[in-house]
Amino acid sequence: MHINGHLSRYVTTRTLLTPHQLMWGLLLLPVLAVGQAQTPVMVSASRAAKAAANAKTVTAPKETAKTADVVTNAVVERVIDVKILPLFGERSKSPLQIEDEIRFLNDCDQNFTSRHEASQFFAARGWEYIAEAQLDTAAYRFNLANLLDDKNADAFWGLGVVSYQRNQLGTAIKMLQRGASLADTNAVLLTDLATVELEQYQAKQDTASMVNAREHLARAIFLRPDHATAYMKLSLANYLEAKYGDAWLYLHKAYTTSITSVDLDYVHELLAKQPDPIGLFK
Repeated sequence: MHINGHLSRYVTTRTLLTPHQLMWGLLLLPVLAVGQAQTPVMVSASRAAKAAANAKTVTAPKETAKTADVVTNAVVERVIDVKILPLFGERSKSPLQIEDEIRFLNDCDQNFTSRHEASQFFAARGWEYIAEAQLDTAAYRFNLANLLDDKNADAFWGLGVVSYQRNQLGTAIKMLQRGASLADTNAVLLTDLATVELEQYQAKQDTASMVNAREHLARAIFLRPDHATAYMKLSLANYLEAKYGDAWLYLHKAYTTSITSVDLDYVHELLAKQPDPIGLFK
């Protein structure tokens, strides 16, 4: 359900950078602080710089054209390079692809202290490409991060954000869920996941998505009681279910936690449904 078609904006310390219209701009993802959202990188600048210094010459598996048009019986089909699909499309790999990946891993072994460090380095590059709206390149970097360390939650998180910006909600949820399973104490990641689940609910009236979103937001707040964005998402969840009293309750909690977390367009929408019980907003 889209109301008034307001464009979404950043949400917290790692934003989903939504490419399409959502409700009142509450999907400000990842759920990174606005200042940090410009460069949503979990790896600290100092660690990334150190990794860059260590990465003398790492040859990534050769990137081919992102897409190609193939004409078959006068029908144009779009063939997508598996390198830009989440987890390489989770398909069987060709001998050439395997050979390239072995070479890449060997290069990383020579230039980083560990594959874990190399994985963090490529994930950091992925977030930088997302900030530059280069989704295909970002996806490839996150895929390489996963290839190096399949326990790196950041790689799944990044692929979830890329999928979200591609308007592939189902894949985005799947990737974010896998990331959350590896980092279940990361309140920001859980809030990002809930954000996409709420949109899935709006798009398909999928009650399971609403239930999951509420669970993830509850855990995010348990982990970080000062997480204003999670309160705003809970306010939205209650609005969508016409529970306006609870929507106001969580809006006030978000406001007292961080004034900047409140979206005035959303406030006007909520006021149209029910006056503010405490008269803070009029």
